[in-house]
Amino acid sequence: MARRTRTPKWLKVARQNDWGAPAPGEKPQWLARALSRAGHLDREQAEQAIRNGRVTLGGRVVREPLALLRPGDEVRLDGKPLELEAPTLVLMFHKPAGVIVSGADPQQQGTVFDLFRPLLDEKLSRYGWHAVGRLDRDTTGLLLFTNDELFVSYATRPEHHLPKRYLARVSGTPTDERLEPLRHGIELDDGPAKPAKAVIRGPSQVELTISEGRFHQVKRMLAAVGLPVRQLHREAIGEVALDIPEGALRQLTEGEIRDGLRYPPPPARR
Repeated sequence: MARRTRTPKWLKVARQNDWGAPAPGEKPQWLARALSRAGHLDREQAEQAIRNGRVTLGGRVVREPLALLRPGDEVRLDGKPLELEAPTLVLMFHKPAGVIVSGADPQQQGTVFDLFRPLLDEKLSRYGWHAVGRLDRDTTGLLLFTNDELFVSYATRPEHHLPKRYLARVSGTPTDERLEPLRHGIELDDGPAKPAKAVIRGPSQVELTISEGRFHQVKRMLAAVGLPVRQLHREAIGEVALDIPEGALRQLTEGEIRDGLRYPPPPARR
């Protein structure tokens, strides 16, 4: 049975208002997200300002946060023209155990955003922030945040081969013989896992570097070779290694984003 494709909310709104759709290959950009990404208002403030009639698009008051923007559209807030071009910002956060990577926690034990937002200075707090991928509640270590949704897509897509390095404390004794299947790629219940770099770091420690980010992937890979994970910590993404204390935050430099995370990637060769 064919899987039904859900129509994005922004596209439904665009059709209802006869705004058309983005040109093929054009990244859809809507008003509230553009204001938030450029650091003028956070997402909630942007949506409220638009609904209150404080924002004009092309000289017209627009009260729909999902109004589509076109190249060259002038946007004003309280009559003041806004610059919507924004640099890609990336923040490093050292995630502790016990919180989930989500906006809300059904178990009410806390989310990374509860810890992350109070660390932002006044300037950074105006941006809309997205977690780049996820870490399980009990997993610690490097978590990235960005204002750029294109960076989220880049960093989480396996075809970009951005490596993620983990240190796992396992039950059982890791040996090269046990780890060898991981180095060649193994079959998981949701399909084959790509070959990983697997290194013994101690009597019960394994360093595993993967370029995918599937659900509980590191835990499932190690369990498949008889080494169930007891503790898991992410040490690095790309060439950017965690270098701040647990619960701390710092902004990455342009060089770290460009060279350490390889973003933006070079254009595809035709």
